Amino acid sequence: MGQRHERARHERGGQHEHARHERGGRHEHVRVAVIGSGFGGLGAAVRLRREGITDFVVLERSGSVGGTWRDNSYPGCACDVPSHLYSFSFAPNPDWPRTFSGQEHIRAYLEHVTDTFRLRPHIRFHHEVTMMRWDGDALRWEIETTAGTLTADVVVSATGPLSDPKMPEIPGLAEFPGRVFHSARWDHDFDLRGKRVAMVGTGASAIQIVPAIQPQVGRLTLFQRTPPWVMRRMDRRITGVERLLHRQLPVTQSVRRGLLWGMRELQVSAFTKRPNQLGLIESLARANMAASIKDPELRAKLTPSYRIGCKRILLSSDYYPALARPNVDVVASGLAEVRGSTVVAADGTEAEVDAIIFGTGFHVTDMPIAERVVGAEGITLADAWKSGMQSLRGATAAGFPNWMTIIGPNTGLGNSSMILMIESQLNYMADFLRQLDVLGGRIALAARPSAVGAWNRRVQTRMQRTVWNTGGCTSWYLDASGRNTTIWPGTTGEFRRATREVDLAEYEVIRPPRTSRDHPDQTSGTADLPAEEAK
Repeated sequence: MGQRHERARHERGGQHEHARHERGGRHEHVRVAVIGSGFGGLGAAVRLRREGITDFVVLERSGSVGGTWRDNSYPGCACDVPSHLYSFSFAPNPDWPRTFSGQEHIRAYLEHVTDTFRLRPHIRFHHEVTMMRWDGDALRWEIETTAGTLTADVVVSATGPLSDPKMPEIPGLAEFPGRVFHSARWDHDFDLRGKRVAMVGTGASAIQIVPAIQPQVGRLTLFQRTPPWVMRRMDRRITGVERLLHRQLPVTQSVRRGLLWGMRELQVSAFTKRPNQLGLIESLARANMAASIKDPELRAKLTPSYRIGCKRILLSSDYYPALARPNVDVVASGLAEVRGSTVVAADGTEAEVDAIIFGTGFHVTDMPIAERVVGAEGITLADAWKSGMQSLRGATAAGFPNWMTIIGPNTGLGNSSMILMIESQLNYMADFLRQLDVLGGRIALAARPSAVGAWNRRVQTRMQRTVWNTGGCTSWYLDASGRNTTIWPGTTGEFRRATREVDLAEYEVIRPPRTSRDHPDQTSGTADLPAEEAK
């Protein structure tokens, strides 16, 4: 098997050189094109190199790596997952400065990974993908970018769900005379000192921004549609002794990571099977609020009416104290209208402001990249997913051969590190490429609609009893039809087992269309598979 694998790899390398020659150098052809250079894209690049694959590029729309940790540079930006768990298992960092790292430290870590694994020669900065089309004759992807075109046998889309900010359509916003920006596109040139500021939203970004800017601004008006559940953030500086120990005895860092992982795995059943067990956590969250919010009226505004965990549980030790300050107003209603420099809430509350900051999340269930992917049937991924995102094992979509996504549908987490899920998907990606090598020749693998449907029925069946579906809230986990296409309803260990390897029975093997010169065994279809796999 190993010899066959190596022989197939050499054959495919020769095909790539032939393809470049055939096209007269007009554009580049690679075996794999990775889209994005955040955790998913960089992880894919490292894994490709470890698999012995160097014929790949990473297409990045910006001028540096980092993904969401590059784009989100707002005051107070930090991770709500412990540092030693929010990092690659193959690239441990013994020098994390805090138990919960800030944006600047995470971005520096990703730069370090890029350099350590010699990824920069593969990265094409300022190459935003504008369109990807599947060529069914050549069995490859034609990729158009802002800096030119190229083709690839396989596309790995790692744009991530937190990459494109979502701005609400507010009447009168276009005529607002002050500054307007999203938390993920922070305007660092705008001086907030002494200004009247409206903060729209109370999600994970907003609860970090509010305490960071509250001491600077003249007045802060927070527009809150739904109050979040907030737990204390047990953040502290990691001592020099701890860091030295992790450097000298790496096993101690592995143990620390394992304990952090294990504790979160044990919590999963409360979210997925027994939401009623979350009552104790609610009590702790209420106590956290009561310690800082003494005003009964304000406390009533900030108390959620849904089960904790239905929306992401937020971590902060300074959010509630900031809201209790005299220069902060909490409006328990969403922003409905802007009249000149006056912002108006749905309940009629008005405020004069100099700036509006939106912490209104991202296009998660309607990712813009889906509009730019055209599959085998000539339709976009967005059209294929118009009734809801769905994929096979969170990775491949029916009708889109040799196309994979990292952090795809139903791979999100409500209580642990997404890096664990990313690494599981990298295992699946690696085996997908191995299967192409083993099968040999110019081929593609396309997820069978029946397999995609079966996988998603199992996921949605398990989803029914989870807190995300039964907790009584509306969250960004849900799509327009109210279906949860975002969260994984199980443990990270379960997902790791489900994505350990590719099951060829779930895929159609596609070969180039037959011509009069073709040998009979070079036709499309599944004739090369055993009968039980071709069903």
